[in-house]
Amino acid sequence: QVQLVESGGGAVQAGGSLRLACAASGRTFSDYVMGWFRQAPGKEREFVAAIRRIGRSTYYTESVKGRFTISSDNTKNTVYLQMNSLKPEDTAVYYCARGFANGPDMLKPQAYDSWGQGTQVTVSS
Repeated sequence: QVQLVESGGGAVQAGGSLRLACAASGRTFSDYVMGWFRQAPGKEREFVAAIRRIGRSTYYTESVKGRFTISSDNTKNTVYLQMNSLKPEDTAVYYCARGFANGPDMLKPQAYDSWGQGTQVTVSS
């Protein structure tokens, strides 16, 4: 079992930036996918970005392309989500997750087996 702990959430004005971090501990594997999801009140959890541990291929949902950057430091077992040009519609609880899926399955929450507790991001207009 792996434990995931997010940090870095907060409140910013539109146009501002935040960097989220997700530290993993416990049992790890040689290759897996780390994803960021978000859930706004009354909405379903949605995919934001993902990165493969080996090769560091990255994937983004269309609405954050060019504004968000996912990265990883494998020596620290930590994944980051740099969020720039934040918009009020980015307001949500952000979760990191660990999974082993490939291709389009990476966008599905059910493809991930370990989740962090979430961190709140609030963007005011």
